[in-house]
Amino acid sequence: MGKFVIIALVTFASLSSALAEPGDASRGQQDFRACAPCHSLEPDRNMTGPSLANLWGRKAGGLPSFDRYSNALKSSGIIWDDRALDGWLTDPQRMVPDNEMPFEGINDGRVRADLLAFLKDATKPDAAPDRTAQAQMKGMGGMMGGMMGGGRDPNLKGLEPSKRVKAITHCRDTYRVTTADEKTRAFWERNLRFMTDSGKDGPESGAPAIMPAGMMGDRAAVIFAAPEEINKLIEARC
Repeated sequence: MGKFVIIALVTFASLSSALAEPGDASRGQQDFRACAPCHSLEPDRNMTGPSLANLWGRKAGGLPSFDRYSNALKSSGIIWDDRALDGWLTDPQRMVPDNEMPFEGINDGRVRADLLAFLKDATKPDAAPDRTAQAQMKGMGGMMGGMMGGGRDPNLKGLEPSKRVKAITHCRDTYRVTTADEKTRAFWERNLRFMTDSGKDGPESGAPAIMPAGMMGDRAAVIFAAPEEINKLIEARC
């Protein structure tokens, strides 16, 4: 028996109180706001973490469309069910040492039960789209919240000229971004991020998008359709 399975069984033995009474799905939907910045409820819509759609009965580390699982999780042998998920939410590092989830766990058994009650309904194959969408929206604060990692990321195709990047120059510690409306804005190099989105909502090839990425108005993210486009667009020029 693998060491992860042994650890998991020991963890499960101490979790009976959290599973003794059914949770409240309505409260759990509110609790899910803490999860929404990293996890989507839509099938194969992966974010920082994997989609939670169809989670029950899935092998840990086994979603084919997600490429960022830790080796520890992939080799754990865990199948997600009520008890396994309660153990994971209690203490992920105790259950699977060396996993890469940046989450310390939830000590309150009632909160875990509520969250599991909501997730069991919201992640099933026939979950109502409006229910999952509503829960996801509760985790975002509009478009800026989406670009910070929570909620539904905006579609980057067909954006208005002010959000379509035409040129980028770099001089010393400054990037200057010119958009399709012929306006240029300067950014300190640490305040401008370069990202890629090759999905269906990503930008058109050769037409990167610029989106706000901070609360002070001094930061932004330029999102390209593919990595090779980044160096092609940025010109070293003072």
